[in-house]
Amino acid sequence: MKPAPLPRIVITGVGLTSPNGRTLPEFRQNLLNGVAGIERIEIRYMGQQLAGVCHYDPLKYQKKKEVRVGTRAGSISIYCAREALADSGVAFEAMPKDRIGIYIGCTEHGNVETENEIYNISKFNYDTKYWSHYHNPRTVANNPAGEASLNLGTTGPAYTIGAACAAGNLGLIHATQMLRLGEVDFALCGGVSESIHTFGIFAGFKSQNALATHDDPAKASRPFDLARNGIVISEGGCLYTLERLDDALARGAKIYGEIGGYHVNSDATDYVLPNPQRQSECVRAALRRGGFEPRDIHIVNTHATATPLGDIQECEAIRAVFGEGCPDTHINNTKSYIGHAMGAAGALELAGNLPSFDDLTVHPTINVDQLDPQCALPGLVLNQPRKVAKVDTILNNSFGMLGINSTLIVKRFVP
Repeated sequence: MKPAPLPRIVITGVGLTSPNGRTLPEFRQNLLNGVAGIERIEIRYMGQQLAGVCHYDPLKYQKKKEVRVGTRAGSISIYCAREALADSGVAFEAMPKDRIGIYIGCTEHGNVETENEIYNISKFNYDTKYWSHYHNPRTVANNPAGEASLNLGTTGPAYTIGAACAAGNLGLIHATQMLRLGEVDFALCGGVSESIHTFGIFAGFKSQNALATHDDPAKASRPFDLARNGIVISEGGCLYTLERLDDALARGAKIYGEIGGYHVNSDATDYVLPNPQRQSECVRAALRRGGFEPRDIHIVNTHATATPLGDIQECEAIRAVFGEGCPDTHINNTKSYIGHAMGAAGALELAGNLPSFDDLTVHPTINVDQLDPQCALPGLVLNQPRKVAKVDTILNNSFGMLGINSTLIVKRFVP
């Protein structure tokens, strides 16, 4: 007997905040217009540094005390979750709250609060009586999802997924799995990052010679460019509402796209340096799961972070899969606009491409003044948007430290 087909899972809402947009329409327009969102901010012990900062209103969905007691990652999660619910049009108040799952990818959590507390007690000769009694709930790994659950009043599963910079994709992948298993009936999922509020991540990348520098902040993040010199660290968030197709159709929901395939694997070779063979294996496995050939993919959004070796390694992996026989495959990058939003990166980058299903336009990689020959790829879209004949599939790559790789495919919804 053939097994029953897996339930189809669809995206019905998007809520985000990014360095160059607080809504999907604003974010998308800035991607098409080449508007970056990088600025200089003061980092403790390090002075002025380049960063991607989100300028959303945390008081739109929280009281001042809630913002003060909570974390930046929690606040971003609440904002994105509420925006996604509003966008989905779901009758949220009437939903059984124990059947709603919250799955949020996060690169790291707790560093900000611990650094701040140590700095604060340093002013009092390190007397721990001045240590905040909110520190523990602020720093537990499940904090971003937990704060969202508290704000929304949901009683189903709510937890974060630690997957380095692959975490945004993992949020959607995990939600898809839970919906198909029947563990929940509705999911809020994606990724968030508060990275710019910890000096440690800036110092760490600087010690690796992987922190971007440039006189013009808007041009600092430059994947594939011959003069690229490192990562621009950013904060941000993007959460989606995911549902089983039958449920979405029953309530007349608008549908952004359908989950078409995914895969997660590990390099098992290095703490930091990516492994192009494992990356290409991850992409091929996602294609197989979805029943796609490489030529069926119309947009490949790259993970490329603008580190000299990392970009070359990823291009090698993409070339191995899409290098020949894929005339309709177009390749772009979103970090050139917003920097690297860590745990939020994959979720934001997918969102920036979803409108291509409707406008048949591929947003470019910007800031490529001289393409690195080792990053030259067929179908690479540089500096200007490209109008195309067809966009039925988007493949989103997100890779992270300690060798975690994720590939997510979203396809045009066809009833």
